[in-house]
Amino acid sequence: MKLKFLTINYFFIIFLTFLFSTNSYSASMSMIGEKGDPNKVDRIIKVKMYDNYYEPNLVKIKKGETIKFIVENLGELVHEYNIGTKEMHLEHRPEMQKLIDHEILLVDKIDKIKMKKMSKMDHSLGHSHANSIMLEPKTSGEIIWRFSKNINLEIACNIPGHYESGMVGKLITH
Repeated sequence: MKLKFLTINYFFIIFLTFLFSTNSYSASMSMIGEKGDPNKVDRIIKVKMYDNYYEPNLVKIKKGETIKFIVENLGELVHEYNIGTKEMHLEHRPEMQKLIDHEILLVDKIDKIKMKKMSKMDHSLGHSHANSIMLEPKTSGEIIWRFSKNINLEIACNIPGHYESGMVGKLITH
């Protein structure tokens, strides 16, 4: 009887942890804005990623504006352009480390076939977020984001060591 009680309590704790961690992430995303409508873009900002910095590394946005970021990786390494708060970036880093641990994210390549296959077992390995793009060297992509909140954000590369080496910038909403 005591073992059954412990098993039920253990299951309940795991369930609550999953429930609150999932809601926390969703709440974080809505706190910074939402995926933008491609038909309602107010402005296009071209971003160049180099191996230690972004150009521009400071972007001023008006509250309510929908921005299309066209991001080009001009560096020699894989990089990420991720919109979020400093706390969100800290929470995202373990996910990036998992991509490295599973040999999905390599120094200059993303194994997209392995990513797709392994994301079926672990959704976090899919790296599919509306506020983020990860690019191999000499490639480009885009993010369309609506800044519906008046909040100052960071852009960051959360690949281990990249943020610390200077791949961080500011998004100031006014």
